[in-house]
Amino acid sequence: MPAARMAREIPSCRPNCAPLDKLKHVLHSGAEMSLGAADTSVRATSGATVHWSKWPNLHLVFVLLAFATAGFSAPRRLASLSPNLTEIVYGVGAFDQLVGVSQYTEYPPAVSKLPVVGGWQNPDYEKLVGLRPDLVLVDLGQAQFVQDKCKQLGLHVMVVADEKVSDVYTAIMVIGQATGHEAEAGKLLQTTRDGLLRVSQRTAALPKLNVVLIVDRTPGTLRDLYTATAGSYLAELVDLAGGRIAVPPDKLGYAKLSKEDLLAADPDVILDFTHGAAGRFAGDPIEAWREMPELKAVKTHRVSAVNEDYVPHASQRIVLTAELFARLIHPEGK
Repeated sequence: MPAARMAREIPSCRPNCAPLDKLKHVLHSGAEMSLGAADTSVRATSGATVHWSKWPNLHLVFVLLAFATAGFSAPRRLASLSPNLTEIVYGVGAFDQLVGVSQYTEYPPAVSKLPVVGGWQNPDYEKLVGLRPDLVLVDLGQAQFVQDKCKQLGLHVMVVADEKVSDVYTAIMVIGQATGHEAEAGKLLQTTRDGLLRVSQRTAALPKLNVVLIVDRTPGTLRDLYTATAGSYLAELVDLAGGRIAVPPDKLGYAKLSKEDLLAADPDVILDFTHGAAGRFAGDPIEAWREMPELKAVKTHRVSAVNEDYVPHASQRIVLTAELFARLIHPEGK
């Protein structure tokens, strides 16, 4: 399936489509997404400090050096081209430095008052330049679409990895450092790690259930199934929530899933990311699973629709996603 389909307006396209566009690009283009940000290690205990790797995010270092040379201690005007990065900017206390955001950004609610500079892979460059940002934040998946053009226009760009939970931790700290909010970023990082730790502790004594997490499919049917696999932050959150991804790993963290593969996995639980599907073409997200009554999860009524807007966002809100997954995988848990 061509990459152009990812940005196409189709009946199943809903608010917050940017993360889904990103996912579809990975799935259909075969793009290698394994580049990571700086390695960090933080103990998940109260009062812990951040321990940076020997080599911090070099791209960030170059950006900060550029600003130091120009006489600025930190960027004063930020543009964020990915919803999850906007959430992190807000989380570290730098929201008032934002002058523009990407399409489908809905959190925090105050973003509705900010200019929108286009989509995840097709920003409005004229509008973006007109906002005079000191720094443009992009995620790793979209960098191949926008980074070179931004640089040609004289814009400073910071590329932030967000494919794994560890990337989210790093993103919090580098965005905090880049915006002059290191202390707030450290607190947000600790809060995020502590939140995930609490989920893990609640489910530690519960059995690991086999889970399939459907991240995309043709609405109303079980055609074109795509699933999260080991290597994605969503799979990590399933594990923290007391589940185990039931399908084989894939280097991209996501893979196409045939009905035969699904039958072979025969999961205990199916989490169906409907991404807020709405409209007459969307169909009942649970109804479609009656096509496969032989599945254990279908027979035991363990298919759950997942349409919360924060699920596809790799930001500090991964804690909410982990908590949601824990409730769906282990409703008996307290």
